[in-house]
Amino acid sequence: MSYQALLLSNTPEFSVRVAELDELPEGDVELRVDYSTLNYKDALAIRNKSPIVRTWPMIAGIDAAGVVEHSTHPGFQPGDAVVLNGWGLGETRWGGLARKTRAPGEWLVKLPPPLTSRDAAAVGTAGYTAAMCVQALERHGITPGDGPILVTGATGGVGSIAVALLARAGFDVVAVTGKAADHAYLKTLGASSVLDRGELAAPGKPLQKERYAGVVDVLGGQALANACAQVKRNGAVAACGLAMGMDFPTSVAPFILRGVTLYGIDSVYASQTRRQVAWSRLAANLDGALLGGIAREISLEETIPAAEAMLAGKVVGRYLVDVNR
Repeated sequence: MSYQALLLSNTPEFSVRVAELDELPEGDVELRVDYSTLNYKDALAIRNKSPIVRTWPMIAGIDAAGVVEHSTHPGFQPGDAVVLNGWGLGETRWGGLARKTRAPGEWLVKLPPPLTSRDAAAVGTAGYTAAMCVQALERHGITPGDGPILVTGATGGVGSIAVALLARAGFDVVAVTGKAADHAYLKTLGASSVLDRGELAAPGKPLQKERYAGVVDVLGGQALANACAQVKRNGAVAACGLAMGMDFPTSVAPFILRGVTLYGIDSVYASQTRRQVAWSRLAANLDGALLGGIAREISLEETIPAAEAMLAGKVVGRYLVDVNR
């Protein structure tokens, strides 16, 4: 039996092709995939702009949401709605931009109601990572009364959902973007104010004026260094991305003179328990209507031009991929 998939080979041209079921990765749960997503990492892999893919050929897609069709795992039965994120999908293991996949049950999370497969894909790794960032700040003890939260890369998938979750929790959110035309979008998500990304791009002092109780950062590089320098005493930063680079040009000053804590958020290999907690938070606190405004639906065939647009910085929100279109 065959199925459609976005199969990448180590050549300049990629396309949707038919794959065979005997090519599915190993695992004790087989899924019918309803929706996947297009993330920045997927776009890099699809256009072969960075060494994301470690094994060729590769089916792209770090997210998959759908229904269990076959299972020998005691925790899952046919008909269960599940979501699969991370674990090397699209890098070392065939990913979710396909109509079928297979995975170990320990990697899957049952969808908490009222989330549907479409909702779960619209949230995807980006939104689930955002939830983990917000939870890290809350576990640190930060409350809305402590001051505003800075969210960098706010028009992207992680940033958009982080803004929405924080605003829903009562925080004053300062959203950072380099896209002047998208300020209204960020205000719709709940941002109280918008900061131009250029204000964080230039080198600055290791200790600057204390402005923020916490930060959700997806940029890394100089932006992360400046963000840390502006965090209030005993505040915290949840860092989960490197869109501006992997370097970190700062000193230990914010950490030892102001007691700032830097949390690294690893959503790729997080335990099933941590995943379930994050997804429960999303189910309880993410407004469905707002989520609909974040996600833009495309077909499997459209992922290639969409990847180009994403790498060119022309995308706001999330790409939701209906793999059966």
